[in-house]
Amino acid sequence: MVKTLLFSLFLPSVVFGQSRGSQVNFMTDVLGQKGLLLIIGLIFFIASYRNSVKLFAWIEDQTYGTRDYILQKAELLFIEIRPDHVTYALLFMSTGISILILGASFIVGNYTVGIIFAILSSVVGWKAPRPLMDYLVARRVKVYEGQMVDALNLLSNGLRAGLSVPQSIGMVVEELPAPVSQEFNLILQQTKIGVPLDEAFENLSKRVPTEDNDMFVSAVNILRETGGNLAEVFDTIAGVIRERVRLKQKIDTYIAQGKMQGGIIASMPTLMASYFASVDPNFTEKLSTPIGMVLVGVAMILNILGAFAMWKVIQIKV
Repeated sequence: MVKTLLFSLFLPSVVFGQSRGSQVNFMTDVLGQKGLLLIIGLIFFIASYRNSVKLFAWIEDQTYGTRDYILQKAELLFIEIRPDHVTYALLFMSTGISILILGASFIVGNYTVGIIFAILSSVVGWKAPRPLMDYLVARRVKVYEGQMVDALNLLSNGLRAGLSVPQSIGMVVEELPAPVSQEFNLILQQTKIGVPLDEAFENLSKRVPTEDNDMFVSAVNILRETGGNLAEVFDTIAGVIRERVRLKQKIDTYIAQGKMQGGIIASMPTLMASYFASVDPNFTEKLSTPIGMVLVGVAMILNILGAFAMWKVIQIKV
């Protein structure tokens, strides 16, 4: 409907648009400037109304959805934060920083650079919170994986000493640092309010979704139902996790070397251009022309694609 309306409105201007060797805007002559703006506004309203459900769902996801996402991740990080504080922080990151940059640029008098940096800061502040929270959760999970071996050894020693599973978990809470102590302490807290131990372990595997954690939780739940030597199973799982951690650390060493090489290669064009521009400004004079700016843009895109390709190559999953 909208496409048909647009076609019917602008077809006469294309057919009757030539008069006395100059382009005549048929729509402006017939409807006037206000009428044309009214028609454009009507088309925009119709398009927005037809896609209102998707539009409002997108707005909700980018506002309240981001806030709820941050609160959910903060709960996994054992960080207590009020929802209104998260809202204020998001508003400051998306609009407050850009307003400060605009104000500083207007004081200095460099409006163009200020507007560009304000737009960039607004986009970054709008999109950065979710990846930042994902990074914090991933870092916590990595620390948790490194502490699993010590936790399993404590559980195994506690069971051999005649303690029950909850008592052995209490030893882990007392002896080991966060995050493994926080996660195991939450298991104890859940059992104290009536949650079955099996369900508490399942909640642990949902909060920390790793292969080692899934294997540990499955072993505990199965052996508690069928019977068996949990201490020996914990020792076996600890050995498997220890070898896997050792392999991951070895791979991280090679990945670090690849990251360094990729970073140097990706930064070489920018560093060389900066060097030549500082030594001889006339050397880069032609880059300020329209063709030069296009070539610089193409080079930057190719450089980003090359850096992304190198990043994907060094990503090794165990």
